[in-house]
Amino acid sequence: MKTLVLLALVGLGAQLVDGSLGMAYGVTSTTLLLAIGTNPAAASATVHFAEIGTSLMSGLAHWRFGNVDWKVVAKIGLPGAVGAFAGATVLSSLSTEIAAPVMSLILLTLGVYILIRFTFRGIDRRNLGKPMRTRFLGPLGLVAGFVDATGGGGWGPVGTPAILASGRMEPRKVIGSIDTSEFLVAIAASLGFLFALGSQGVNGAWALGLLAGGLVAAPLAAWLVRHIPPRMLGSLVGGMILVTNARTLLRSDWLDAPDALRYGVYAVLYTVWALAVVHSYRQYRKDRALESAEAVATIAAVNEADLAATDEPNVVADAEIPAGRPSAPQD
Repeated sequence: MKTLVLLALVGLGAQLVDGSLGMAYGVTSTTLLLAIGTNPAAASATVHFAEIGTSLMSGLAHWRFGNVDWKVVAKIGLPGAVGAFAGATVLSSLSTEIAAPVMSLILLTLGVYILIRFTFRGIDRRNLGKPMRTRFLGPLGLVAGFVDATGGGGWGPVGTPAILASGRMEPRKVIGSIDTSEFLVAIAASLGFLFALGSQGVNGAWALGLLAGGLVAAPLAAWLVRHIPPRMLGSLVGGMILVTNARTLLRSDWLDAPDALRYGVYAVLYTVWALAVVHSYRQYRKDRALESAEAVATIAAVNEADLAATDEPNVVADAEIPAGRPSAPQD
């Protein structure tokens, strides 16, 4: 029972992050399942079964708040489904001894990318509003879907930053469209795992636990996407994924690092993580101050233009009684 409650809380937190950042439900949930000893293919299958429900609810919530571009959903979601089915088949054919460190390595790489991407880079808005090309979204969806199924997550970490980097869509629509198209990816990956594994190793109760938490968080996340700073949340999530999967790799048969080395690496990673979060927070405050200053400057310029365009000062307090009109009699 404690495990199911923990999974529900993880599902809630993961969906809250995923729905507001456009990534990390799969990598967060899969990382936890791997940490408690779940078979890699079964972990990815369990997460993707849960994602069918969470992504559907998240997509509906994002659509309700106007965060979805349906053309982008179709252009990236269908190739993503093909890639996810192929990735599920590949992962199911690997042995546990090989799959566990390989998946942790994929997740660690994604964690590093997320941490760096959102800590040090902003969003380029120069191309905002330009249409997204199929020749870009198609291959992107194919790769992201494959990585998502083989790594237990990756649809958001690959797709969201790539579209954000193009600067052609508002961040909230990028996140909403990626979350909505993930429904197709989750279905395709689940079918791939079913064909390759059957029901072997897939824990339905765990999937329901993750699903329950995700369903609660999905509407709230779609609302919060307009208010949470993506840079800070990205740094927090990226660091968590980095530290957790570094621990798995250092304790794996591949490395089997001694205690002194492991603890030293943990200390370095935690320090880097904390510095990244602090930097993201400071940068967020700096960006907000800059935006406020630009807004004030814009308002001042508009007011000056309005004053220059009129011949008379707009001061009501100094208005005089028009000539020819008698004043009121005095008692």
